[in-house]
Amino acid sequence: MIVNKLGRELPETIGTYKVKPYAGAHVTPAPTTPVVTKRTQRLRIPGESKLLPDLKAAIKASGLKDGMTISFHHSFRSGDKVIGQVLTAIRDLGIKNLRFAPSAVVDLKNPSIVDFVKSGTINRIEASGIRGSLGDAVLHGALSEPVILRTHGARSRAIETGELQIDVAFIGASASDDYGNSTGLIGPNACGALGYSFVDVHNAGCVIVITDNLVEYPCIPASISQQYVDYVVKVDSIGDPAKIGSGAARLTKNPRDLMIAERAAKVMAASRFFKNGFSFQTGAGAISIATTKYLADCMRARGVKASFALGGITSAIIDMYDEGLVRAVECNQSFDSVAAKAINDRPGVVEIDTEDYASAYTKGGFLNRETFGILGALEVDTDFNVNILTGSSGEMRGGLGGGPDVAGGAQVSIVTIPLIRGRTPSIVKHVFTACTPGETVAVVVTEAGIALNPRHKNYQMLKEDLKKTSLPLVSIEELQKMAEDLTGVPKPIETTDDVVCIVEYRDGTVVDVIRKLKE
Repeated sequence: MIVNKLGRELPETIGTYKVKPYAGAHVTPAPTTPVVTKRTQRLRIPGESKLLPDLKAAIKASGLKDGMTISFHHSFRSGDKVIGQVLTAIRDLGIKNLRFAPSAVVDLKNPSIVDFVKSGTINRIEASGIRGSLGDAVLHGALSEPVILRTHGARSRAIETGELQIDVAFIGASASDDYGNSTGLIGPNACGALGYSFVDVHNAGCVIVITDNLVEYPCIPASISQQYVDYVVKVDSIGDPAKIGSGAARLTKNPRDLMIAERAAKVMAASRFFKNGFSFQTGAGAISIATTKYLADCMRARGVKASFALGGITSAIIDMYDEGLVRAVECNQSFDSVAAKAINDRPGVVEIDTEDYASAYTKGGFLNRETFGILGALEVDTDFNVNILTGSSGEMRGGLGGGPDVAGGAQVSIVTIPLIRGRTPSIVKHVFTACTPGETVAVVVTEAGIALNPRHKNYQMLKEDLKKTSLPLVSIEELQKMAEDLTGVPKPIETTDDVVCIVEYRDGTVVDVIRKLKE
């Protein structure tokens, strides 16, 4: 066994996977080898069509075979109808043992991803999270190989290093022409930004665009260029726009959550980083959306304007743009229909590549210029390590998303979390699954108090600034004691020694593993 910097005991190898232990947030150098791609050139004969009659024809044309790797984006979230149709067609063709590598797995039903694991269509999974029935199945040993969980930035890095090489990328698009110019911005099932899919499109061996809205050539606007697309297929329906936001975006009326959100906004406004030209990312959780609204109030009151908002975008941020509080909105994901439409009709709201948003190894990286990042969590421990994957019984409750990327990039990363949930403490001595290293978390905001991290790079400045306010500052140890005084100490979650998930940091090192739950 080896021990990483977070104190987590890890096997040296897990099957064929060689563990590289996490050593620090910014210490792993970039590879010196060229970017790896499976994209090939192709001679197109003038007049030749890319439009094929159905999914099975496209899959056959792609050359997909047993053991290969397929990918999808998750921009349709729980309204996705592409993944189920494609996997059903693959299963009907008798292709097996595929590596399933979407940008994330939402809890799809009818059919469920578990159905395709049971049929042998899928035997390996790499994603940012595996919620719902698939997560339950994996935690009880449904797969012989462990799932590799990566942040959004880490996935882009892994594709470009060749650790995750995609043979066939299936891209759902709400509009496309017959030559592959395609987008998520228009059409009856518009999902907004397709930022997650860009790295797949640029590097997969074959790219198949799937749409239910075939438009006249050329498709305008086009998020994905025809130069990367091999085939186009029209199906009856690719998604349900009413469910685009149902997986994450929702407003809250909970007084506790509103208190946490207001405090998070006041922490930002009290710091010396809150000044004209600052930038922020607030996400789409219930507390996050409320934080966005309170932040807008602080900006109006102080006459402060932001240079840009980043990441997954909600209507609350579009409202700030329309009001002139934000100069630019850099959007890699649209959490609701207002945000989805905004890219097409507002010049300062732009669609960006997830690699440029979140990868630590791009030559750009919007997160490297971010001031404030708001993060949700299931648990935080007294070393400020954050768990965003597993719940109180060890079940899979969330995905890594871009949380560790945001914490690693932002000047001030703020975790908003209630002290307890039901009879379960949220502030604990040791998180069950470490996802975001504590050294990258600046502040933890709860309804019971606000804890600053003495190990964070900006601790001293934040301490000086917040001491000038009436905000209730406490230590993280005090928060943990308050939580456990209310709930008692939870019983340890019992696991076997079998590793079912590997949790990678954005640099490809391992921050933790998840072991199989005891029956």
